[in-house]
Amino acid sequence: MKRYSALSLAAEGLRGHRGWKPAWRKARPAPEYDAIVVGGGGHGLATAYYLARNHGLRRVAVLEKGWIGGGNTGRNTTVVRSNYFYPESVALYDLALRLYEGLSKDLNFNVMLSQRGMLIAAHTPMQMEICARIANAMQLNGVDGALMGAEEALRRAPLLNRGPGARHACMGGIWQPRAGIARHDAVAWGYARAASSLGVDIVENCAVTDLLIEAGRVTGVGTDQGTIRAARVGLASAGATPGLAALAGVRLPVLTYALQAFVSEPVKPILDTVLLYLGTGTYVSQSDKGELVFGGGLDRVPTHGQRGNLPMQETVLSGLLEMFPAFAQLKLLRQWGGVVDVVPDSSPVIGPTGPEGLFLNCGWGTGGFKAIPAGGWLLAHLMATGRHHEISRPF
Repeated sequence: MKRYSALSLAAEGLRGHRGWKPAWRKARPAPEYDAIVVGGGGHGLATAYYLARNHGLRRVAVLEKGWIGGGNTGRNTTVVRSNYFYPESVALYDLALRLYEGLSKDLNFNVMLSQRGMLIAAHTPMQMEICARIANAMQLNGVDGALMGAEEALRRAPLLNRGPGARHACMGGIWQPRAGIARHDAVAWGYARAASSLGVDIVENCAVTDLLIEAGRVTGVGTDQGTIRAARVGLASAGATPGLAALAGVRLPVLTYALQAFVSEPVKPILDTVLLYLGTGTYVSQSDKGELVFGGGLDRVPTHGQRGNLPMQETVLSGLLEMFPAFAQLKLLRQWGGVVDVVPDSSPVIGPTGPEGLFLNCGWGTGGFKAIPAGGWLLAHLMATGRHHEISRPF
């Protein structure tokens, strides 16, 4: 790999990066492919990569109406974990976490995975009982997880509010050592580069406007760049999926909401784990640059806008300060909203639907980023074989 000095990096910036090779090809759509993936976020790019790498399909196109990673893939708080209760969910998210653990080597691209561990902190005896059940379920399902008492929890996050006036005093919680964070844009770029190197066409600024259906099966898509033929079409377009599926007469129980994220000014290292506070719903970690990255619950107003509302901002910020009163003097550096696709049971939808050859990957809610490798792996398996993987079958 070519190394750059600080001077050469500055010079490249002034020259408009003319000396750098693009990480992936800026493709124009061909008339026909073996498979089309609609959506250039993490799930769509991962699907295309695994179609090429795992199943040998080289004539694959990713169609993205904007730019790759421009949706929730690049607008989240970057947490990866598999500390779930039900066996089906544990299997799904731990597949994703295992793939994340080898992703930098697999893609030959540093996705900056930092397995610093995650604590889900409890504040009542009832919450501790729930945490005990989840920890036991994780262990029974072969996933690392342990119940942690108050003393150990406070040792891992010593700035937690433990004063006599603390409204939500930490009693302990669930600890998962393998959880952590990964760099969101690096995940998108890594998959894009690796897929492109295997011959996948990544077509940006290409909006799908129609699904072509003949004799009960999908034969391609209509786009604002013309008709593109393929016998297999995968929809991995998050909140846009219901509108696309409706073109095939399929109605999906998916609603889209904004999920806000916040970043503080950078400070010295003060938090070396990911922390979710059950009492407030706020979660926080510290980036490698020293910024605190945090978020909370959904803005429960259906929207496709990538922004949030002030009442939820107040809820999240007040939750953070209840957790860490010492953060009160920090300045908020930036804020953004990602659009998440939610189904009634808060579990994803993975599988074939409607006409033959049409496949879905949607409904991830707030779990989309952490599930990217698994979502791509499983949708690629479906599209290539026409059959469910044992992990995707329950969904």
